[in-house]
Amino acid sequence: MAKSVNWGILGCGKIAHKFAQDLMKVPDTQLVAVASRSKEKAKDFGRQYGVSNCYGSYEALVNDPTVNACYIATVHPFHKEITMLCLNHRKAVLCEKPMGMDQEEVKAMIQRAKEKDVFLMEGIWTRFIPAVGKMLGLIQSETLGDVRSVHADFGFLGDQDRSNRLFNKSLGGGALLDIGIYPLYLSLLVLGYPEDVEAAAQMTETGVDESCGMILRHRNGAVSSLHCTFMTDTQIEGWIHGSKGSIKLHSRFHHPNKVSIYRGGEIEQTYNIPYIGNGYYHEILHVNECIRLGLKESPKVMLNDSLNLVKMLDEVREKIGLVYE
Repeated sequence: MAKSVNWGILGCGKIAHKFAQDLMKVPDTQLVAVASRSKEKAKDFGRQYGVSNCYGSYEALVNDPTVNACYIATVHPFHKEITMLCLNHRKAVLCEKPMGMDQEEVKAMIQRAKEKDVFLMEGIWTRFIPAVGKMLGLIQSETLGDVRSVHADFGFLGDQDRSNRLFNKSLGGGALLDIGIYPLYLSLLVLGYPEDVEAAAQMTETGVDESCGMILRHRNGAVSSLHCTFMTDTQIEGWIHGSKGSIKLHSRFHHPNKVSIYRGGEIEQTYNIPYIGNGYYHEILHVNECIRLGLKESPKVMLNDSLNLVKMLDEVREKIGLVYE
């Protein structure tokens, strides 16, 4: 039997619940601690998942000797501070995306992980969804020929109350950081870092973007056309077009259950590849394996991948005039 990996969760919001539900399904894995800035919130979270070590501060959790790995599920602007805290206490870290608010924060986090010789990975769960792995295999086998373009959208008509976190600049609000990161990551995964980035956005009176369109030009002549929005529901599909055919990542493309191959505009084959639980199961399984092997970074979501992703986000932010204080 594999050695158990004991997790602590920092932050008790919606995504933390989804992660905890999946963590319960992973073999040889335990959720041993949870922390929030509210002790009562931590206790309530802990009761739902049978966790007895419930802390009212993040400092208390990182000082818990039973914790091997930390999942950081707070809002974006606190990712760096809490990651540094965990790394300083030599805890392996899985930090929810985006890893930092800008490339300077991400560089500092990577540097600290290397100094402390501790595992660090950005929580890009998309990379571990089985259907996404199938897509990569099809591309690598040249099923599509030369990849010419990537198209992806992520949009939903959310709560338009401007006091909502999604529109709060001080909490890292805006469509780009919250959901635009998924189309950008798909482009990065398939076509690599772009040579040129163009973007336009609809900004809110709170100073963040509620809709953002992006065109990326790549070294091989390929183009990515990407969109994210809080203003309307969209298909949330991903398309990869090549010289011999196309691949469709069915909705929602960042955690699809189906992948289809198209030739001449017609479906040639569809692969039904369900993920387990909420989809975080596969990411947790991978991080556990990395920790057991003594790795300091994931071979699938490398630290340089996270740096490239945040550089792309920074470029888009510069184009649309989105500045976080």
